[in-house]
Amino acid sequence: MTELIDPLLDATYKGYPRSQPPRARSAVGRAGWNVLAGDLPLPLALIKREALAHNLAWMQRYAQGQGVDMAPHGKTTMSPQLFARQLDAGAWGITFATVAQLAVGAAAGVRNALIANQVVQDEDLAGIAQLQAVHAGLRVVFLVDSLAQLALVEGWFARHGAGRPPFEVMLEIGVPGARTGCRTHEEALALARALRASAAVRLVGIECYEGQGATGEDGPDAAYATALMDRVQAVAQACVDEGLFEAGELLFSAGGSAIFDLVAGRLRPALGRPVRGLLRSGCYVTHDHGFYARMVDAVDRRIGCGCGEGLQPALEVWAAVQSRPEPQLAILTVGRRDISFDLSLPRPIARAARGAAAPQAVPEGWRITALNDQHAYLRWDAADDALAPAVGERIGLGISHPCTTFDKWRWMPVVDEHYGVVDAITTNF
Repeated sequence: MTELIDPLLDATYKGYPRSQPPRARSAVGRAGWNVLAGDLPLPLALIKREALAHNLAWMQRYAQGQGVDMAPHGKTTMSPQLFARQLDAGAWGITFATVAQLAVGAAAGVRNALIANQVVQDEDLAGIAQLQAVHAGLRVVFLVDSLAQLALVEGWFARHGAGRPPFEVMLEIGVPGARTGCRTHEEALALARALRASAAVRLVGIECYEGQGATGEDGPDAAYATALMDRVQAVAQACVDEGLFEAGELLFSAGGSAIFDLVAGRLRPALGRPVRGLLRSGCYVTHDHGFYARMVDAVDRRIGCGCGEGLQPALEVWAAVQSRPEPQLAILTVGRRDISFDLSLPRPIARAARGAAAPQAVPEGWRITALNDQHAYLRWDAADDALAPAVGERIGLGISHPCTTFDKWRWMPVVDEHYGVVDAITTNF
């Protein structure tokens, strides 16, 4: 547990200063480092302390206001320290996408875990069984969406399940053209009946994922989410009517980070039995300056959240200008190995001249136009030449989609409002 929560950091970790001795993660905040003082090498991904704390508290309050619990998606950060922060804030548990991710969470102390994915391989089923044997009280619930998957689970259970309880599963309802999940009411109900009859599983809930249909447009998003949740509730009611769920509390789960407000209020339907609604949003923890900023602006508008009161971007990547090879072009020391680019390119948000202790705003026309493995192309219009960056200047970049920035870093410093390093987190991808 200590090696996971408080590993020893050193210069083998990208972004750790080579001139400094190794330190335990928990000791980094006492080193007196400051990013803008040049104490750490660039590029560097960092998390802003105040925005992080704000996001954790805001999302927990929102979920509670909807009468549901948080089971945030751990794949966003894969950070044991951030899992702990989410649980301390009041989350019911943590969601994962794979058994490998689950193993990290279980070792970090997670005891209620969803795998929001189908488990089909013998090794993964054995892995769940092993983790539950090692970690007392570990509850694991995974998704089922086909009779073919159920047959694989039953085959493993017949060979290896003697003496262990059945696996807990949720029925997944899907969307045509999207990812996994039952496409029709009849298909879902037939599968639920087979799950109820199986000795290998216990059907404890129902699940969907609405995020793939999100557009950022209020009308289409509301119609899409309503239709999906109507389908999910209809299947759930049919399962209740036939007695297909296990006795006790029913788990009812949905929620990405783009249109979570359109599903949160539907996660505790009146089904004549106890229901625990679980919202699985993950990217809220650091938010971003791109895709989710745009999507959550629409959420804020729908829920009446005032300007600056909602989620705040907490993740930045800083780089240096290494070359000015031609007019209106600066090459930065950051690239695809360091920063997300899957949804959109990074956005310049701040600058700090060499020796400056505080960041300044950047001209509105600055833009990143391309990324190589280790380089970013910062361009501007000729009208802004007087404000052009100098070689050695530091540039702060906002990201779009935090998941694919987190997985490029084994650690990140947590900084205060002056970019002083006050803590650190690690990741385990």
